[in-house]
Amino acid sequence: MQTGWLLRDGQVLAAADLADSFADRTRGLIGRSDFDGAMILPRTRSVHSFGVRFPLDVAFLDKEMKVLSMVRLSKWRITMPRMRASQVIEAKAGSFDRWGLHLGDQLEFRPTP
Repeated sequence: MQTGWLLRDGQVLAAADLADSFADRTRGLIGRSDFDGAMILPRTRSVHSFGVRFPLDVAFLDKEMKVLSMVRLSKWRITMPRMRASQVIEAKAGSFDRWGLHLGDQLEFRPTP
């Protein structure tokens, strides 16, 4: 798993983890009691919250990391696949409001050295 920053227009929105392996994508936020940041899941079109201990904000992104769709996901739910999406961002519910995230926002992941 790579760590870094999630940015919009050069401004840091949150610390971010890039789940770059199949195991990391499968695990996601399952089992964590809290999470203050963003989990980026590449090669993902749908997510679930089975085993996640808190509601999630979920953003579906295209391959250039443009926000296509956003949903709030309660515990023990699954999203419908977004066919145009190629990656997903998961965060604790309320994070997107704090970050001011909107449809159409262009995001960037910047790894830390």
